Amino acid sequence: MGLLKAGIGAATGVLADSWRDFFYCDSLDANTLVVKGRRRVGDRSSNVSGEANIISNGSVIAVNEGQCMMIVENGAVIEVCAEPGEFLYDEGTEPSLFYGDMKEGIMASLEQIGQRFIFGGSPGKDQRVYYFNTKEIIGNKYGTQQPVPFRVVDPNIGLDVDIAVRCNGEYSYKIVNPMLFYKELSGNIGDRFTRDQIDSQLKSELLTALQPAFARISEMGVRYSSVPGHTKEMAAALNEELTNSWARRGIAVAAFGMNSITARPEDEELIKNLQQAAVLSRPDMAGGFTAAAAGDAMRAAAANDAGAAVGFMGMGMANAMGGSSAASMFAQAQQAPAAPAAEPFVAAAGWTCECGAQNTGKFCPECGKPQPAPAESWTCACGSVNAGKFCPECGKPRPVDDGAWTCSCGAQNTGKFCQECGTPRP
Repeated sequence: MGLLKAGIGAATGVLADSWRDFFYCDSLDANTLVVKGRRRVGDRSSNVSGEANIISNGSVIAVNEGQCMMIVENGAVIEVCAEPGEFLYDEGTEPSLFYGDMKEGIMASLEQIGQRFIFGGSPGKDQRVYYFNTKEIIGNKYGTQQPVPFRVVDPNIGLDVDIAVRCNGEYSYKIVNPMLFYKELSGNIGDRFTRDQIDSQLKSELLTALQPAFARISEMGVRYSSVPGHTKEMAAALNEELTNSWARRGIAVAAFGMNSITARPEDEELIKNLQQAAVLSRPDMAGGFTAAAAGDAMRAAAANDAGAAVGFMGMGMANAMGGSSAASMFAQAQQAPAAPAAEPFVAAAGWTCECGAQNTGKFCPECGKPQPAPAESWTCACGSVNAGKFCPECGKPRPVDDGAWTCSCGAQNTGKFCQECGTPRP
């Protein structure tokens, strides 16, 4: 009796699962990260007795914008599609009589009946469709309960000091790798996976990454009060710091917003004092500060209840005790020594003696020979004008002057008079 029941169950189950299915999911809200796909079964549908976790070959799966579809068979991912549109599942292991060749479908169905019979009439597999929300998950608030270290660097005054700041705002993240997200977080869920299951963990890890991210931003020369204007740089820095925790789960920071960032009052006072000290180290700035202070003192002296004379007397005593006047500071700034102008360098002309010594004077200090007279220039056969014994262009030696000359009548001569016309040598 049991074998008969198993055979009937296997046959009716294969026939029920032979219909082509249509899978879809409702719109994914901001709280839903992963949801199991639903098979459409209407009031007029005859496909009401098929197995819940069986996908027939030739089934159609709808994929919307901002979604990624994944097919899992027996716990292993076999298909992934993130392109919006209609996905045709045509490599399924569950045959359909209404897709492909009818004869092949019948033979595959009979084979599938035998497979189900050995499992008591039920299918020996589990197939599921999951939809991942790949839209930007916004509205994640954060705030630092404890001050976070921030390095303040100002190369203009040589400032490099660590302070503590507080900040708050919102950030958003995205599922950028559904495969990793399924493997690390949402694998084998029953119906849906929501953001409240991981938000607390993500926020804690984000706040931990704030400190090294602030260090990266400060190295770029960004002041802590200007960080809200560099949210793109902050998001990039956070993604680099969260590589080991968020990236391995397939998550990335999409945007990072900051409402405000404040430092402790004592840190702000420290920075102001250091900046003021650096400014007053310049005589001209110190002179201006002294002049302004003197003007304030004069106004205070004039308003002294004991009389203006008493107030001005106090100013005179202060100056007599060693206070520097503004005029002296301005004079000091104007009398800063100027860098002396460098004298032009004139290279001495040199010559090489026959003994090999290099000289700059008129006589050789080694052998006493005088500097040779400059050689007359000569023109080589290649056209180069030279003064040495060899042409630097072709290497030919300078021709030897044997006293030959050409007369105006065209005759070649060696004497003082032309032997043809008697004209004297020019």
